[in-house]
Amino acid sequence: MSLERALADAVGSAHVLTDRDLCAPYETDWTRRFTGRARAVVRPARTAEVAAVVRACAASHVPIVTQGGNTGLVGGSVPRGDAAHVVLSTSRLNALDDVDVSRRELVAGAGATIAAVHAHAAAAGLSYGVDLASRDSATVGGTIATNAGGLNVVQHGATRAQVRGLEAVLADGTVLSRLDPPPQDNSGYDLPGLLAGSEGTLAVVTAARLLLVPRPGPGCVVLVGCADIDAAVALLPANGLRAAEVMMSPGVELVRRVAGLPAPLSAGWPVYLLLQTDEPPELPDDVDAAVDERLWAYRERHTEAISTLGVPHKLDVSLPLHRLGAFLTELPQAVAPYDVFVFGHLAMGNLHVNVMGPAPDDDSIDEAVLRLAAGHGGSIAAEHGIGMAKVRWLALTRTQEEIDVMRRIKRAFDPDGLLNPGVLVP
Repeated sequence: MSLERALADAVGSAHVLTDRDLCAPYETDWTRRFTGRARAVVRPARTAEVAAVVRACAASHVPIVTQGGNTGLVGGSVPRGDAAHVVLSTSRLNALDDVDVSRRELVAGAGATIAAVHAHAAAAGLSYGVDLASRDSATVGGTIATNAGGLNVVQHGATRAQVRGLEAVLADGTVLSRLDPPPQDNSGYDLPGLLAGSEGTLAVVTAARLLLVPRPGPGCVVLVGCADIDAAVALLPANGLRAAEVMMSPGVELVRRVAGLPAPLSAGWPVYLLLQTDEPPELPDDVDAAVDERLWAYRERHTEAISTLGVPHKLDVSLPLHRLGAFLTELPQAVAPYDVFVFGHLAMGNLHVNVMGPAPDDDSIDEAVLRLAAGHGGSIAAEHGIGMAKVRWLALTRTQEEIDVMRRIKRAFDPDGLLNPGVLVP
């Protein structure tokens, strides 16, 4: 039996795509830098169907790339090469169970969008701790795979901290189901914690039990103009902080031009600090600031505005707060002669570096930025993962011993290397 026939038997022929036009949306990631041709795109609707798909691919020795909302930025969720991989789309694994209000928990399918989870939780008077500008497309499974942080990471932590239980399919089709563990359980390895951040290299996540949080009050959104990044860091409040975002003047001006927004403050500033707090923060009397929840638009429309300029090289790095200033001072020379736009989650030292101009396949600028971040004691992957884009530079911030352990874990879960080969582990 051909693989395509086996896949059709598993999920129905309508959900096995082989037509080039139908496959195209699944074959290029959001950045437009990473692309390949899929042998087929398969869309299972239940965990049992996922298991059948994995078994069929294993029998034919065809690798699988799991894809959620395809909002990834490091090439980890699209096929590589020419018809070498099957793309397993989680789009139909989008069920949302009733919210357990007493436990503040929700079981969500891997294909449910973050926006859908928020809406479902809100209907029960609760909220979900992970939020991203890409919430309408980004999925539960994708954010687990990359351990996404997002806008509320300083208050609630990254995705791994929100996962109470998990269901996943291993490389041989075995279903690993621990969706309802007891509240306190220390009986062995934390497998959900291991799968979070594994970028689809160890298993296919099909569902997760997510922790919910009380719905926040209205809070206060403040935009502050700052002379430099160190001045912005100095204004971070010690208590009641929900989000702290940083933007630079070139990015704000680009957003204004693309979105038609007015000047956010009475004067232009090199650095803009966006704070969301429980109560109005205590700020010096002489700061240039505005209070309005609509100010979030200047931050959330950065990615959209940058994409109008072409295909960016997007580097997601993090640094110790006291090294941010030195990194940003040296960054223009590192990426010269190209333009660079920077924004990010300031309280976590997480910067999204967007370089415009290099050819999509020119990795020299990527290496320059990542080496600069590592040289300042930072990480080359704050929240978007390693994917294909950064795998060759993993050793910049992880020791050889750590990488060897990662390889052993990969072989234990996936001895034939069929799950997202070439991603994360060199």
